[in-house]
Amino acid sequence: MVSGPYSTLARLHVRAQTVYRGSFAIELLASLGATVSGLGEMYVVFANVPALGGLTFRAAILVFALGHISMSLADLVFGHLDALPGYLRTGTLDAFLLRPLPVLPQLISAELSLRRLGRTAAGIAIAAVVMARLGIRWTAGDIVLVVVTILCGAAIFAALFTAAAAVQFWLIDGADITSSFVYGGQYASQFPATIYPDPVRVLFTFVVPTAFVAYLPALTLLRLPPPPGFPSWIGWCAPLAAAALWGVALLGWRSGLRHYTGAGS
Repeated sequence: MVSGPYSTLARLHVRAQTVYRGSFAIELLASLGATVSGLGEMYVVFANVPALGGLTFRAAILVFALGHISMSLADLVFGHLDALPGYLRTGTLDAFLLRPLPVLPQLISAELSLRRLGRTAAGIAIAAVVMARLGIRWTAGDIVLVVVTILCGAAIFAALFTAAAAVQFWLIDGADITSSFVYGGQYASQFPATIYPDPVRVLFTFVVPTAFVAYLPALTLLRLPPPPGFPSWIGWCAPLAAAALWGVALLGWRSGLRHYTGAGS
């Protein structure tokens, strides 16, 4: 079984990062900076407007929290793919190719940044508080929708990390270009899609489908009307968006590996 080496690597990373508990705790607290700044930005916006894209402050915070959780989970596992341009420049990727294991899982397991769990915990706490204050009449379907939304949101961002890494096989120092789609998509997912002009809305709904990370499922959860032209059940389509994006990402990754000729070529 190939899961043995990956689980061993994961355990080693966890042990290495938690052996110094004081330092690990400081890193967890430092990782909350993005959460605090994001909340501050939302507060500033709603201090000037009563609603944004048809959402109240609490509803917008729910969108922010769901997107925050999804991104932090994806970043925890797949964020290390940002290092691929360095592997390509130094020829380090060749070592991964020599091992009798798939390259993508090797890269994913090469590093796990547990400090990002602080952002995950903060997002969960914010989501729990705001959902309690929104007065949602919970059903079994609502609970399933929240769980599916978080998992599929994380899968969407993970696919974006993979697709961005795949593009690096053709670009030279192109990490800044691809990161704009990954982290730009994260930023876009934290706001109602209806506030963007039509070209941007189409981009972040059908090309980089971050609207399915939090905004569209939140509308379904809160029993709010969907954007014009969308069915009422659009919030349940996050699995389809994640599957489609992963299909594209894996095709790009396999094509990129075939394109790669090695550091000695």
